[in-house]
Formats: sequence, C-alpha cells, structure tokens
Amino acid sequence: MFFVDTLEFEGLGNRSYLVGGPRAAVAVDPPRDVDQVIAAAAKRGVRIAYVAETHVHNDYITGGPELARITGASYLVPAAAHVSFARTPVADGDTVTVDEGLVLRALATPGHTPHHTSYVLEEDGRGAAAFTGGSLLIGTVGRPDLVEPRLTEELARAQHASAHRLADELDDEVPVLPTHGFGSFCSSSQAEGDATTIGRERTANDALTLDVDTFVAEMLGGLDDVPAYYAHMGPANAAGPAPVDLTPPGRADAGEIAARLAAGEWVVDLRSRTAFAEGHVAGSFNFENDGKLATYLAWLIPWGKPVTLLADTPERIADAQRELARVGIDRPAAAATGDPATWIREGERLASFPRARFADLAEVRGRGEEVVVLDVRRDSERAAGHVEGAVHVPVHELYGRLDEVPSGTVWVHCAGGMRAAIAASLLDAAGRAVVAVDDGFDAAREAGLTVTRP
Repeated sequence: MFFVDTLEFEGLGNRSYLVGGPRAAVAVDPPRDVDQVIAAAAKRGVRIAYVAETHVHNDYITGGPELARITGASYLVPAAAHVSFARTPVADGDTVTVDEGLVLRALATPGHTPHHTSYVLEEDGRGAAAFTGGSLLIGTVGRPDLVEPRLTEELARAQHASAHRLADELDDEVPVLPTHGFGSFCSSSQAEGDATTIGRERTANDALTLDVDTFVAEMLGGLDDVPAYYAHMGPANAAGPAPVDLTPPGRADAGEIAARLAAGEWVVDLRSRTAFAEGHVAGSFNFENDGKLATYLAWLIPWGKPVTLLADTPERIADAQRELARVGIDRPAAAATGDPATWIREGERLASFPRARFADLAEVRGRGEEVVVLDVRRDSERAAGHVEGAVHVPVHELYGRLDEVPSGTVWVHCAGGMRAAIAASLLDAAGRAVVAVDDGFDAAREAGLTVTRP
C-alpha cells in the first residue's frame, strides 16, 4: 500500500505532494518552507528518500535543494533543465525505487516548459498515480507562454501531445495530481473541482477532446496576464535558492513606520479590507492576509523594494512572512502588531475611506452626481461585461498608472472586493478621494447599472 499526502498552498494556487510506502517517500515539487514537508514525513514515520521537481518553476521558489540537503535525499531534476547546482538528472523512462513495490517513473511531458517531466507512481508494476506538475491539470493544461515568446506555439502543441501521451499510457482510474491549477496563474485557464482522474480528463479536458490546431488556437487566444514577479522565479530556481529564513522581523514603532514611508518604502497592512478602510496609517497599502497576498503583493511591488508588515497579531505577520518567502520576498524590513493607533505618531490621525455596494453607486449616479468608476479587473474579466462609462486599469498596472485615473471621487470595483481594496489603498495613499466598492460584480446589473461589453 502507498499513501499520498497533499500540501495545499491556496494563496498561490499550487499543491505539493509527499508520496511513499511504510518506510520511505518522495516529495514532489516542494515549497520553499520545507518544514511542512518534513513534518508530514515525520507524522508518517517515513524517510524522505527522493525530492522530485517536475520543472524549473516560474511561479514560486522551490524548496527542493534545501529539502534534499536536510534529508540527504536524492534530488531528481529533469536532465534538460538548465540549472547550476548538483542534482540527479532524470530523463524519460528513468525509474527509482521509493519503497518495496513502489517505483517512480519519469515521463517526459514538455509543454509548460521544454524540459517538463511528469512522474508516474507504479505499485507492483501498475500505474497508481500521476504527478503531472504543469502538464495535465484539472480540466486544462499549464500555460506554455512563460519561457520564451518564440516558443509559445511550439510548447502549446507539445502540451497537446503530452496530454495524449499521459492518457495513452495510463488507465482511466489513475488519479491525476498536478502542482498547478487551483487558482495558479500557471494554469492556461481556470477549471472547477479539486480532484480528477485520467478517465475524467479524457472526456472533460480540451487537450484530449479537441484536435491540436483547434486546441492551440483556443488556448493561445485565452491566455491571461502573467504576474510580473514570475520573471524572477525561474532564474532563482535555476541558480538554486538560498535556505528560507522565517525568524521574526524587527519591531517597528510609529517613528520607524513614518520614516520608512518617507523613504519611499512599502508599508503593507495585512488586516481585513473592512478594518483598513475604517482606519489605517496614511500612505500604507492594504493586502489582506486572507486573500492572494503573495500573488498580488509580489505582482505590484517594485522588485527588491523593502516592505514593512502591519497586522493585528504576530501570528498574521508570521503567516504572511511564510507566504511571501515562497515568492522570493524573503525578509520584511520590519513589522508592527496590535492597535493601529500605536502605528502613528502623537498628534497624527489614522486615515480612512468609505466602502459601498453597487446599489450605492447606482443611487449616486441616479442623483446625477459626477463620479469616476474605476474597474480594476483583468482584461479577460472586463471582456465579459463592464459598467458603462467605467475607466479600466487592471489592479496589477495601477501603481504605475495612477496619473491616468481622471480627477474626482473614484469608486473602484473588481469582481468581489479584494482587488478593489488594494486599488483603493493605492489611490488613498496617492491622496485621491476614493470609495471602495465591496460587492460581487453580478450585483452591478441587479442594482440597475448598465453593464455592457467592449
């Protein structure tokens, strides 16, 4: 018998796996904070004999080198991957014995990257699970445009062929266990569900139901924006990331917070968007720790800019620090917790701005008041419909395009409220009058606002 433990990283939309038998296991695509994998192995009472990477990742920093060093495991990396650290190169068809009766077989599945490799766990010679990384995902495949623009169509065609290879070699009941696809921007499209099999993918995945030309045309036509920080992940992983440091950052008092803001550094408030709107340090930005913190903060912040974290509890600081380390934001410059009133100097006041619903916006427009409506959703979301007259600047571009937002009070919205809160904090820090629309976009039409297509 074998086991598969899933480590889920909701903020990044990824999963890692620990799979093995009664004595030994292999960690597949481990996270930067490897203590979680080590704890999972300890709970099982198994030795981590192998660490396996499906590819050089573009969306997060791997913990592979560090996990292999700590455990003494063999570090399996696709042979064709260009890396500058010691590893055990694996090519198509290579096998390793994980435990008695359990063999891990490498299966070349290029497409997400040229060197992408899936791993099939075989129990007593029969395929029992497929770890597909960024190849075959749930209802879709990994995007092919993260390596080199000139290779995108070629890799898209390779994704189609790789999906068919997996389907041809494996039985219908074999579970498909991808790394990406649970909200990750490495997925070429988003799909429903959190579990699948080869058989289910045969009937539901475009890569297996469409001919290659149709599949490639539809996939390339639907690719969304790429987070800016992805440009830094691949090189860091190819070089071999440094061990993660999760020791607590130094405590910042009100004077230090003010000094860091004055120096142009980022001060990030991790509290809920409701709490932030009610009272926050003027000039700080709101990235909720319960949302996609790492994705959006890493996407927006100028790379390498020092960041100070503010939160209600030390635990929230620790959680955020862990999540940010996964995308290469390693050491917060400082942190502060507790009552926001202690984050400002004597004589200063907390800033605030109102929150509203689409019904409130409809009422204001109905009275004939002139307001700016700012839509910060992505292009693909806006294409499905937008509030008539709304200005469009995606949230990940807003920091560099604040001067494009027309004068006047800005009512900012997204699809649900989280990104609108980020955008509202950016505008508020720039001195703009802002109202954060904290509502689902479906409520816009229900409120009587005109929703049109571009």
